[in-house]
Amino acid sequence: MGRAYDPARAMRERLQILEAREKGRAAAREVADGVSETVALAISRGAAFEKPAAPRGGRETPYRRQAGLEWLAKKGRITETQKAAGEAYGDCWRRAGSAPAIGSTLEVQPSGGLAGGPSLGLLLKQAAGRRQAEEALEGLRARLFGQSDLVTVCDLVCGQELTPREAGGGDREAARVEAVLNVALDILSQRGRRPAVDGPSRRPRD
Repeated sequence: MGRAYDPARAMRERLQILEAREKGRAAAREVADGVSETVALAISRGAAFEKPAAPRGGRETPYRRQAGLEWLAKKGRITETQKAAGEAYGDCWRRAGSAPAIGSTLEVQPSGGLAGGPSLGLLLKQAAGRRQAEEALEGLRARLFGQSDLVTVCDLVCGQELTPREAGGGDREAARVEAVLNVALDILSQRGRRPAVDGPSRRPRD
């Protein structure tokens, strides 16, 4: 035989459900406010973001950080050819800077590798890929005549994926960074083909 209906108990259960829902909404608002604050701070430093509109009745869409080359191309400040040349430079720069993960204990086995880690064959392949990227990057920098301004701007905007304002540290320097970058991308895009570098190149987002 079921329990007799108790209006007081039913009311308490209803209030508990509503309270849990409100706590969930409050937590979501707190997270959203924190994200908005972080994005606003990054924008004030020159970062660029885009946020696709949420579908009607759908969930809120996340912010997506724009790489410097992507932002410049969308603004019409560089051509697709320049963008491709900059992306090639960035690919090499990031690959050349990604050292193989070798454990401090050096317990490397030819077959099994580190406990739960990569095998020796994979580590050697990663090292070879890194060296290939280093050589390709050296070639690209040679095309820039080793000029420190051209190389530094490419490292910051193409490699680290900063916007000109982030790279320059403010509005005043952003125009200079953009001007130097345009010269560098023109040089890179007019000479040679895109270097072939195996493996993923883009960094994970915070």
